[in-house]
Amino acid sequence: MAERPVMDVPGPEQISPVPARLAPNAIGVSQDTVIGVSNSAPAASVALVLAGLAAATAYGVLPSMLLCAVAMLVIANSYRRLNLWNANCGASFEWVGRTISPYLGFFTGWLMIAANLIGSIAAAVVLGPAVLAIFGANANATWPNVFIATGVIVIVAVIAVLGIRPTAHVQVGLAAIEYTILVGMSIWGLVAVLNHHPGTYHITSGWLHLNGVGGKGSLAAGLLIAVFLFAGWDGTVYVNEEVRHRRINPGRAAIFSVAILGVIYILAQVGLQGVVSPARLQANSSSALTYVASALGGSGWGKVMALALCLSVASSVGLGIVVLARITYGMAGHRVLPLVMGRVHRRFSTPAIGTIIIGVITIAITWVYLLSGPVAGLFNQLIDVTGLLFAGYYMLTAVATIVYYRRRLLRNGWDALIAGVLPLGAAAFLGWIVARSLQTAPWEQRWSVIGIVAAGVLLLFAVRFTLRSEYFQLPRESASR
Repeated sequence: MAERPVMDVPGPEQISPVPARLAPNAIGVSQDTVIGVSNSAPAASVALVLAGLAAATAYGVLPSMLLCAVAMLVIANSYRRLNLWNANCGASFEWVGRTISPYLGFFTGWLMIAANLIGSIAAAVVLGPAVLAIFGANANATWPNVFIATGVIVIVAVIAVLGIRPTAHVQVGLAAIEYTILVGMSIWGLVAVLNHHPGTYHITSGWLHLNGVGGKGSLAAGLLIAVFLFAGWDGTVYVNEEVRHRRINPGRAAIFSVAILGVIYILAQVGLQGVVSPARLQANSSSALTYVASALGGSGWGKVMALALCLSVASSVGLGIVVLARITYGMAGHRVLPLVMGRVHRRFSTPAIGTIIIGVITIAITWVYLLSGPVAGLFNQLIDVTGLLFAGYYMLTAVATIVYYRRRLLRNGWDALIAGVLPLGAAAFLGWIVARSLQTAPWEQRWSVIGIVAAGVLLLFAVRFTLRSEYFQLPRESASR
């Protein structure tokens, strides 16, 4: 009998180690929904716009909020459809690049990074004042603000490194407290207004009018603010590789997040804006949320609302780091960012090095902001245009949905509506909001947008001709008939 040749068995040093990967099936749809809602920072967002939105719309907030919610639901469904095709942390970077153009895909990724980074830092810089308000200390004290912001960023970054499971558990705990306080106070305020408590501003038919009470409001201005309010719900898809049923649940969570945010924001705005007179609300616009809570139940309840604000900000900062680490992880996988951003820790199954880098960048910019007045002024201009950056890549994602499913649009009426007409309408709607915003914005904000776009273009060329990524040669894809 002929002998079979004995194959050499490789030794341990010859075996290539299996690359570490993100933890699959680590969290469920409910936890992912909390990530999407909390990434939008409901309490902190309401605190920022409560007075401004009431003034801009002349208390006619419902039309603008409902219109924006519908548009965001359509965009969220676009995310759901595209995630069914390709569940990747890069999300819109991946989808736009594979359907329209890799160059436009990279620019989409840049907008995602810029929007989420600026949003995280914008939240970080109000951490100190929110905490100090609870203890009745000077909210403008520089070094306490620096130390508080730094401490919280370090804590949430460490949790992010330890894994998506502990991150989700912490987020659920913070959300339970934050939403209970915000929703409870909103219902309390609405009851007070409906019962005409002394000092309240009564609800009239003008609250339902497109231009508010007496026609003195602006629907366009209300829509601009509403886009800022909703931004961030897309955090559900950036952790898609770690969610159970990764192709299905992240998209569902995105839709659930938008719906929940719509209910919370409408209830909070309608319930709280009439607790005090318009004059008193505008006079206390910088601390409107805690002021209204104090007007309802005294200074003790004002501190309770300040606690909700602190939790909202801390939650948003933590999720900002998680989201950015996943976005850059997805992009590094295509070699359009340094490979170190795509390394996964074997024990924690997280992009640990990328998470630490994002945390350090957040701390560094926060320090510069808090310690340098001129820089703070410049960065405030960037904060003011953050909503436009989110709207920009939401539009591109909607267009990617139409392009990917284009072969089905003429074959099936339902697909034509869901993957064609509605995404096109939502993209056009957001495009009008962006154009309207830039038209009325001061030049400082326009230059901020121009600077962000220019930086993205320069980075694109630098990456294209230095890293030589195969991403830029990817074939275009579309759904089959």
